[in-house]
Amino acid sequence: MTEGTTSAAPEGSDTLTRLEQEGEIAADYLEGLLDIVDLDGDIDMDVEADRAAVSIVSDAGSRDLQKLVGRDGEVLEALQELTRLAVHRETGDRSRLMLDIAGYRAKKRAELSELGAKAASEVKSLGEPVKLDPMTPFERKVVHDAVKAAGLRSESEGEEPQRFVVVLPA
Repeated sequence: MTEGTTSAAPEGSDTLTRLEQEGEIAADYLEGLLDIVDLDGDIDMDVEADRAAVSIVSDAGSRDLQKLVGRDGEVLEALQELTRLAVHRETGDRSRLMLDIAGYRAKKRAELSELGAKAASEVKSLGEPVKLDPMTPFERKVVHDAVKAAGLRSESEGEEPQRFVVVLPA
């Protein structure tokens, strides 16, 4: 089942239309995937921060959907890339689509925002840089945003998959 909701994109209706199209293509792809693996789930679409956002949710408990999240979100990351490829195949354009399954990314975003704020607080009190553990690009972005909101700056260092965030004094 596909539901569509959107929030206004600042770059105009052309961008909004393109992102809604990405969401529709992604939803069709993911519905096919759910049928293949015989899992129940509803697909919600939105446009957030100038990117299509697609979520797979279930009323029947998210335990089955956890299979699509995997350990530390590894399966979710792979499904997001496959979904982006499906969108690219249809549109010819690179997609920045974000996929969430059973609220995993939303929960992770809240945890990482708290981690970023905590690290910023520690840097403010100690006056020394704080290095965090390696993270995925999504995780680093959330931490960078939280640090910026706390009035400090941060940088990513290292090479994938060991790339990490360093929170710096003002």
